Amino acid sequence: MTKPSRALAALMLMTMSFAAAAAAPGPVDVAALEQQLRDAETAFAKSMADRDLQAFGGFIAEDAVFVNGRQPLRGKTAILAAWAGYFEGEQAPFAWAPETVVVLDSGRLGQTKGPVTGPDGQPVLEFRSTWRRDDTGRWQVVFDDGACRCAPPPAGD
Repeated sequence: MTKPSRALAALMLMTMSFAAAAAAPGPVDVAALEQQLRDAETAFAKSMADRDLQAFGGFIAEDAVFVNGRQPLRGKTAILAAWAGYFEGEQAPFAWAPETVVVLDSGRLGQTKGPVTGPDGQPVLEFRSTWRRDDTGRWQVVFDDGACRCAPPPAGD
C-alpha cells in the first residue's frame, strides 16, 4: 500500500470510528427524564383546566389508544372527538395530577399515574398514562386508562 493510500485508509477508519461514537447513545439521566415527564403530565392536565382542546391534543401521539370503558379510542382524531365535550363549559369536569412518574432506563417510555378528582376536589378515579419520548425529546401519551380509586377490601374477604 502506498503512503497516500495508507493515509486515506487511516483517515477513513478514524472517520468511521468518530461516526460510530457519535451515533452511540450516551448515558440516560433517568431522574431528569422523570422530571421532564412530570412536567409534561402537569402541562397536559393544565390544558384541561385552561379549557384548551388544541393544547390537550398536542400531548397525544397520532397512534395513541385511550381506554374508555370497553371501547378503546384508537388514534388522536378519535380521542379528540370523544374528549371535545369535556372541554365545553367554563369549569373542567375533572382534574388530575401525577403522583408516580417512572421512566425506563432507555429513556424512551415512561408511565404516570395519580388521582383524578371531581370539581369538588374529591378523588374519583386513578389515571395511568404511558408516554413515549421521540427523537426530539418530546413526550407524548400513547396509552391512557383510568381505574376505580377504591379502597382494597379488608383482609380475609
